[in-house]
Amino acid sequence: MSIDRVEEITGDSEGEPTATAATAAAVTAAVRYYSVAPGVRLNVRSGPSTSYSIVRVLSEGARVPIFCQTPGQTISGPYGTTNIWDNIGDGDYISDAYVYTGADGYVAGRCG
Repeated sequence: MSIDRVEEITGDSEGEPTATAATAAAVTAAVRYYSVAPGVRLNVRSGPSTSYSIVRVLSEGARVPIFCQTPGQTISGPYGTTNIWDNIGDGDYISDAYVYTGADGYVAGRCG
């Protein structure tokens, strides 16, 4: 989930507010940032495979949010071999093999 997709609900059928700016702030605070492997300039792709186009390149020392994760092409990198791809923005994916999450599996919800 990208923070751009958070919607404020103005009220329910009784006219009572059901979500506020504080709720949106809580969602924002729940997003964690993770470090990309040291010394790596990482390609960000438009989908979960190297067959997707490169949309940008992350600089060395980058830290990224993981909004959701999805299975894709299996990649080997500094943090192992995995088919997990991290969604770090709207349509932006990087292989989890290059991100230090401290876990071998999913650390965020599935995309979709």
